[in-house]
Amino acid sequence: MPQSKSCRLLALLLICLLLFPCIQVSANALPNHEPPSVSAQSAILIEAESGNAVVEKNADLPLPMASTTKIMTALTALSIAKPETEICVTSEAVGVEGSSIYLTEGEVLTLEQLLWALLLESANDAAVAIAVGLCDSVEAFADEMNRVAIDMGLRQTHFTNPHGLDDPEHFTTARELAEITRHAMENDLFRLIISTRKASIPHAGTELTRLLINHNKLLRLYNGCIGVKTGYTKKSGRCLVSAAERDGVTMIAVTLNAPDDWNDHSRLLDYGFAAFESVTLCSEREFRIPLHLVGGTEGYVMLSNRDAIARTLPSGHGKIMQTVEAPRFAFASIAEGEVLGRVVWRCDCNGDGYAERIAETELVALYSVDRLRVRRTFWQWICDLFGF
Repeated sequence: MPQSKSCRLLALLLICLLLFPCIQVSANALPNHEPPSVSAQSAILIEAESGNAVVEKNADLPLPMASTTKIMTALTALSIAKPETEICVTSEAVGVEGSSIYLTEGEVLTLEQLLWALLLESANDAAVAIAVGLCDSVEAFADEMNRVAIDMGLRQTHFTNPHGLDDPEHFTTARELAEITRHAMENDLFRLIISTRKASIPHAGTELTRLLINHNKLLRLYNGCIGVKTGYTKKSGRCLVSAAERDGVTMIAVTLNAPDDWNDHSRLLDYGFAAFESVTLCSEREFRIPLHLVGGTEGYVMLSNRDAIARTLPSGHGKIMQTVEAPRFAFASIAEGEVLGRVVWRCDCNGDGYAERIAETELVALYSVDRLRVRRTFWQWICDLFGF
């Protein structure tokens, strides 16, 4: 009997683990803080610079994504055409089910104007207008979306349309949707649109305008929010992708089928900002490193870095170590901007004693140095070599 009772308890424990999956926390998260609970069926929080997950829950479970699809629609469209490309609205885009800006057949808008409608008003007719205008059909544009996904290394994402209306073959995971968003946010126009609360575009070639209102309430509810996209169908439930930036740290959160998505995202983002900080490693032109020259009109050339370098690191990270890697000497001539060394930074980010490389920057010559044209003795070359 006691053995039978133990078996029943073990079986009950396994069932609980399967039915109520726990939120996973990455090694970089705060060790002394409990991760936030979320209502979402699937969720992930990533640090945007590295793409590393901070918190995740069923992050690899394929699910429908509703209108968060339009993040990939915008990313794909901008990979095909320039924002100023003119698109003539065809009959396929008129009267599309769901959110709409009531496009009329024959009106002409630029891709950029349609992207504003796509990402602020979540306009399904704008999505179809973009797809047909750039690839002649919804199906061909969806193929292009899938090609972009494959090129990004995504294996659990598939698109059948540009708007996200329900289809059994249209799905993604929280992890892969976060990666799509991370790529999309590298585009300046995309970042501008998703962070804007309202805008306007022309109305059917008249003097009237269409007012576009961003559906993302986090832009006004959460300090530092810079986007991204809402989504909902009865089948998918509430879907939300958000991004926020504070003190040089950017976090991206994704929830799929989340009844309490606004609060889910606020808790996830708060946790992320507590877990990470931005660290400035060097300022622009901070280094001044003399490098001895052999056979030059000057005895040395000054090396420096071009840009400022900052990295997002876990709060409470270990010591940062800096190493200058440059030769003892170089032979003239030297051109301004020529790469002659580098600076490398390492840090024990996870407190496990392993110092991983976190950044590096090139050291370049600040000016040109010509080769000396006069004949030199062997002794003079030796003196130059050792800096005498």
